[in-house]
Amino acid sequence: MVRTPLTPEERERGERLGALLREARGGRSMVEVAASAGLSAETLRKIETGRAPTPAFFTVAALSEALGLSLDDVLRRCVFVPA
Repeated sequence: MVRTPLTPEERERGERLGALLREARGGRSMVEVAASAGLSAETLRKIETGRAPTPAFFTVAALSEALGLSLDDVLRRCVFVPA
């Protein structure tokens, strides 16, 4: 199956998500946060750097839980661009 190329908006949304996760992670290590979310550190690294700009919902939910973020806040900060 061939994947449809991402739109510029999808890439930008992925970059905002990555920045939010890095900010929320603070001084915690990638390994620690990834493990608490049930993910590999490489998966978290890809999301934070924008190499995986469209992670699955349950991946975002697990990371949000591990970082103490509400899904509402993630949605507000990553999907809706302030005017």
